[in-house]
Amino acid sequence: MTNDLVTITINVKQQTLMLYRGDALVKSYTVCTAKNGVGEQFGSECTPRGQHVVRAKIGGNAAIGSVFVGRRFSGEIFQQTLMDESPDRDWILTRILWLSGLEVGKNRLGNVDTMRRFIYIHGAPDKLISEQPSSHGCIRMLNEDVIDLFERIPVGTLVSINE
Repeated sequence: MTNDLVTITINVKQQTLMLYRGDALVKSYTVCTAKNGVGEQFGSECTPRGQHVVRAKIGGNAAIGSVFVGRRFSGEIFQQTLMDESPDRDWILTRILWLSGLEVGKNRLGNVDTMRRFIYIHGAPDKLISEQPSSHGCIRMLNEDVIDLFERIPVGTLVSINE
């Protein structure tokens, strides 16, 4: 019997997200992690390491470029003019995969709780996806890629974030 478990591995150093089915690599995506590097502390704006799970999938029927605020569609569709008007806004677009840590004291509960830090895998403006980490802790993806990933995985998918 083959292992059909779907898992995700994120390599912060390489800025990649790899999707596996069992031991087989299904697809690799370019991502952008935190400008502040890796870390788990609340308020650090770092990408948390360790074992996580996709706790919720949000935006399944949203149009590409849909802008989310507080995990709700804002009514806006991203355009460069919006970015020009609000250059410091943290753009969360198209789909959200909300992560929850699995390691108590490392990325779960207390001041290191990934879910309470609102750490997502989400779409972002294309120009924010580069080899240079620049997020506020989340894992940013191209909008087409986050749609593809969203459709391939179930809630409960295991996610490993490694340096």
